[in-house]
Amino acid sequence: MDYINILQLSDNFTKNLQLTKNVNNYVDIVEKFRDKGEIMRIVVLAGGTSTERDVSLVTGYRVCESLRRNGHEANMLDIFLGVDDSEVKTFFTEKNDLGELSDNLKKKTADIPAEVKRRTEARESFFGRNVLELCKEADMVFMGLHGSNGEDGKVQATFDLLGIRYTGTDYLSSAISMSKELAKKVLVPEGIPMPKGVTLHKGHKIEYVPFPCVVKPCCGGSSVGVSIAHNEKEFEDALDEAFSYEDTVLVEEFVDGREFSVAVLDGKALPVIEIEPLEGFYDYKNKYKAGSTKDTCPANIPEDIASQMQFWAEKCCQAAGVTTYARVDELLDKNNNIFCLEINTLPGMTDTSLIPQEAAVVGISYDELTEKIIEISLCLLYTSPSPRDRG
Repeated sequence: MDYINILQLSDNFTKNLQLTKNVNNYVDIVEKFRDKGEIMRIVVLAGGTSTERDVSLVTGYRVCESLRRNGHEANMLDIFLGVDDSEVKTFFTEKNDLGELSDNLKKKTADIPAEVKRRTEARESFFGRNVLELCKEADMVFMGLHGSNGEDGKVQATFDLLGIRYTGTDYLSSAISMSKELAKKVLVPEGIPMPKGVTLHKGHKIEYVPFPCVVKPCCGGSSVGVSIAHNEKEFEDALDEAFSYEDTVLVEEFVDGREFSVAVLDGKALPVIEIEPLEGFYDYKNKYKAGSTKDTCPANIPEDIASQMQFWAEKCCQAAGVTTYARVDELLDKNNNIFCLEINTLPGMTDTSLIPQEAAVVGISYDELTEKIIEISLCLLYTSPSPRDRG
């Protein structure tokens, strides 16, 4: 039998453990780990510098709580702010109040732009103090990041080069999915239905705009900076809003329809969930303010439509090379035409997030979901011929 030696995950996790190259089921791998009766040391990476920083901190808080309930030595770490040297030794074993930690980190959000400017001018590292050291020491890094410098592949590429194990898909599929412009270029040729649109760079003009239309930052997430324009004045305001976040925006046809989302876990679609905002559309406020939407899972749609939505969600992930888990947002118009909007490679795991709701419908609890994400990630690390293969 052909064996490979697994790189030492950590002294307290696996010693002299060997796995076959041809393991077909990630459960086989994880059970080999668990037979040792050992726990994992996990960094839950959150925060950062994106417009979704505060949402990321909530995701990190919830995930870290879950991992502790699952018996792991886990702690949350702000990727940009890091921790002092005095906190490193007890980082994994400290039973700190995660809610208080999350709140304290949120209070520092207002100071982030100034610190980003200072570090950029001084050519200092994006990573906070002791972040890379703790991630190297961990058995696994659970990626709780959202938005730029977290969901766009940069951190994943860094971790690949440093041999750091992390959850979620790899750097290339992250980059493709994060850029709405690039995603269209990859997905549309595969026959995936998407709204028609054009990319617009700051300083350039567009000659004709069919109203209504949707204007969104090219690489934004959580619907930050997204607007629906019904006339020229609203369009100019929408451009100003979107360009305030980045220099490239996407102008798309407006699809008048119902909003849905489909999570894909280990290549298989979960039940479709419908999102009905009580007012407006599914923007940042409606996504993260409890009680702002009515979520229905499984969605109240014909079975054949649900199957089509699941098919397209799986197809999107396959085309972009997305593994482990993701969430694909879709629209259904009045003629039952389906439109895929985007792939979220690090979907939210907050109290109002969609993927935990979809998982619950098929009997997967929140704690089981976080564990399963780790298990799938471990499997991919040691069985897939990908940029993350360390065999």
